[in-house]
Amino acid sequence: MKRVYGVIGIKAKMANWNADFTGRPKSTSNGDIFGSDKALKYPMKKMWENEGKHVLYIKSWKEEKGGIIPRQLSERYEKEFSKIDEKNTTTTEVMTNLFQCIDVKNFGATFAEKKQNISINGAVQFGQGFNKFDDTNIEVQDILSPFTDSTKEDAKQSTLGTKITVDEAHYFYGFSINPKAYDEYKHILNKFEGYTEKDYQEFKKVALVSATAYSTNSKFGCENEFALFVECKNDECYLPDLSDYIKFYSDKREIDLSDVEELIKDKYSSVEVYCNPFKLKVTTTFDKFNIFTNEKL
Repeated sequence: MKRVYGVIGIKAKMANWNADFTGRPKSTSNGDIFGSDKALKYPMKKMWENEGKHVLYIKSWKEEKGGIIPRQLSERYEKEFSKIDEKNTTTTEVMTNLFQCIDVKNFGATFAEKKQNISINGAVQFGQGFNKFDDTNIEVQDILSPFTDSTKEDAKQSTLGTKITVDEAHYFYGFSINPKAYDEYKHILNKFEGYTEKDYQEFKKVALVSATAYSTNSKFGCENEFALFVECKNDECYLPDLSDYIKFYSDKREIDLSDVEELIKDKYSSVEVYCNPFKLKVTTTFDKFNIFTNEKL
């Protein structure tokens, strides 16, 4: 397969797609709201994990001394494969196992455990997902707890908490896929095929639905609403972050891809556009598909 470029669009309505450590939606120093690449990768990895695939870089828990704590990286690796023997386990064996993890196959890995020092630059790279909606407001809700404060012996009233959301935001993440990123490992690892068409289809599947599928208290209201996949004509196709070239008209909830079309002219072999046709208008000459059903519009 050839290089792929694209954009993933996430809508948040009365939800908090990516909070900072204060609980507020993550933003730059000048106030622009954005979501990190980690916020997008997590529901993808969670969906893969729920499907029973090997996923390494995701939090899991263990019981220790009467408490429950997160596993270390080496313990997570051991859970998925086997314990690393410092004397007998080879780097080739560890790397072969790492590439069996679908998150590593897509996003790469940094693995420094028990005399193993492995760094894999992922075939799939994301930018930061900036909110393009003009009228986003941050909403702070007071929440009454049913319990008193356990740290105060004389507490007479139940405690108050807060839930912070945006009323509406539309995040757009640019991404690129370089299938040649793993070519050097083909000569080192036995029967390793590199980044394949099958890997791309697995990524494409979660890119369309994982945010919608992942529902927590703060993420309910976050959903996949848009995706663009541009498959390049040849290996000499190098494109910038396509999310910068998307026009979003907030008053009409409309996406205009005319600048993208001009940018990629004569450089692509195929282009697919997925959207929520009930809530979003997309102006383009490319083929459009329903993001929920994959049916052509």
